[in-house]
Amino acid sequence: MSKKDTKTPQNPNTPLQFNYVPYPLWRRHVPLPLRPLKLLATRYLSRHYPVAEDRTPPKDPRRMARYLDHFRLMSSHSVDELSRLIEESEARIEDATSIALEATGTSSVQEKNNHLPIRLPAQWETNQGILLNWPILYPPLWELHAQMTEAIAPVAEAVITIPAPMWAHAAWIYLRQRGKLSDDSLKNVRFLVLPTDDIWVRDYGPTIGLDSAGKRVVVDAIYDPLPFYPQARDDSMPLRFAAHEGFLSVDLALHHEGGNLWTDGAGMLIMTDHLFYTNPYYDRARMETLLHSTFAYDKLIITPHMAIEQTGHVDLVAKLTDAQTVLVSAPCELTSAGRLRAVRDLFRHETNAHGQRYNVIELPTPPLYFNFWYPIRRSYTNALTVNGRVLVPTYGIEWDDEALKIYAEAMPNHEIIPIDCKAGANGGGAVHCMTKEIPAGK
Repeated sequence: MSKKDTKTPQNPNTPLQFNYVPYPLWRRHVPLPLRPLKLLATRYLSRHYPVAEDRTPPKDPRRMARYLDHFRLMSSHSVDELSRLIEESEARIEDATSIALEATGTSSVQEKNNHLPIRLPAQWETNQGILLNWPILYPPLWELHAQMTEAIAPVAEAVITIPAPMWAHAAWIYLRQRGKLSDDSLKNVRFLVLPTDDIWVRDYGPTIGLDSAGKRVVVDAIYDPLPFYPQARDDSMPLRFAAHEGFLSVDLALHHEGGNLWTDGAGMLIMTDHLFYTNPYYDRARMETLLHSTFAYDKLIITPHMAIEQTGHVDLVAKLTDAQTVLVSAPCELTSAGRLRAVRDLFRHETNAHGQRYNVIELPTPPLYFNFWYPIRRSYTNALTVNGRVLVPTYGIEWDDEALKIYAEAMPNHEIIPIDCKAGANGGGAVHCMTKEIPAGK
């Protein structure tokens, strides 16, 4: 939002809303006859989005300072002060842009197969770090990502991807000036120059498991859910990340997104039936055969996906808190009540891979709304567990306190940290969608 913008707050439960859209709308592919209209639309979007900075990132402290000032990200500082702070930045920056994709495939197929199948750790196991993608193109989301970073850095490394080094300095001084991270915690923030196409790192980012020796292995699935937007950089991100970190990588020949995968680390995989929509040539038997070739698991639970929702991800309907406890979105929301009831009842009658029945706990389900044309689902299961903390999304609505109370009762040995996700929700996601675990390895 620029200095000229004013905005009247909307009722968060209004069925039709017109909120900030955290998507690069100016990049959208359109048919040739519509190109003139796209040009006009891009000129309008340039008033509210950093379209110019997307095309040509700021390359010096002065230009970056003007960006921060224009979008009121640090309004208490002048451009001169911001420029000086950027020059004095102590951000930890590593560059992964020089890594050629060919370097990720140097291991033979046989060598890679020697590491399979891999075990996916549960979120409550020890994590070395958490991946985030800093929302450089969406100034209203800087606050959200700062909150997540501030919750992660005291207990794990926060690895933040950015497309150019100058963005790292801007994000670092933004975090520093907020004053909520100690110097030691700030040292736990690492910036990785690794250009991507969007912020939803849960879906395209590396799914990292452990082989039988405890070494970390990146699983690279096919990521291409939005045909009208460029996504080649998102799709290649896991391989580039693996090469930079020195992890082995293996391919998974599935159109698959990380938001549609939960595990207890002890033999269970949980997904929704949306997996068959993105891979229509697979039936259940063939799907399991392929999954077993990559993952070490004993039992697969496939739930219905939420209605009137475009991702079909399981992290909108369920969250494991331990191997025997599952939080589910309650069937109290009219448009998806039938499917959510089916999810709840499925877990009530299911067991984990060791034959233990689940303790099923219901979380409130806020009502559906449309942000312009896009259906928005707010889910309290879209939370992240990391090293004794749980980052729980809140939306500034009446059910927030109830959800936080349920988490505190269900996970008494964890610190429950609310994260304001109103801005992120308008793009269809919350905490879990914007983060990805880097498990500790041997």
